[in-house]
Amino acid sequence: MPDEPEGPSFEVPVGMFQDVEDIKAQLARLTALVDALSAGEDDAPAGEEPEADAAGQEATEEEGQYPPFILLLDPPEYDDELRGLIEWVEGVLVPGYLGEPSADSKWCHLWVEHPVAVARLHAAWLAWQELTDPASCGYTGPSVWHRDHLDPALRELRGSSGPFAGCTKGEHQVEHRMPSLVPSAWTHAED
Repeated sequence: MPDEPEGPSFEVPVGMFQDVEDIKAQLARLTALVDALSAGEDDAPAGEEPEADAAGQEATEEEGQYPPFILLLDPPEYDDELRGLIEWVEGVLVPGYLGEPSADSKWCHLWVEHPVAVARLHAAWLAWQELTDPASCGYTGPSVWHRDHLDPALRELRGSSGPFAGCTKGEHQVEHRMPSLVPSAWTHAED
């Protein structure tokens, strides 16, 4: 009779570990949010509701609750957000992640003139801000950011049909990706 192992034997799928780490990161993020909300409630004396007018409460809920989508901002908010994005792209992304541009992997040094690039890079930057903070996302945040945000954004930006497709080292083209003016929520009617 062959030796039987002690206790039950089973195989754990490799993907399960990644799922568990993602759940841990989400739990850490939710715990940090609950702690922050609880800290705000502790400021009021026991049994008393904090005073707030409806307009003040609405303004607080609108401001800072969710990051803005950069293409929907007007100056000066757009300019402030773009300034922060430029600092991150030029200080972190370009030196750390972008190798020499090639025919298969383009990059335009005038990326701020490509609205699609600004939008995608802004989204990657917002995710980076959230996912590189161990207090809110745990230790797997950077891995999730690379997998879910950076890699897809760079594939889209630097690919053959991306916003830099018509740009070369010697020539910059923005109009090759710009459609004609279409009425939408993204455009503002001139008064």
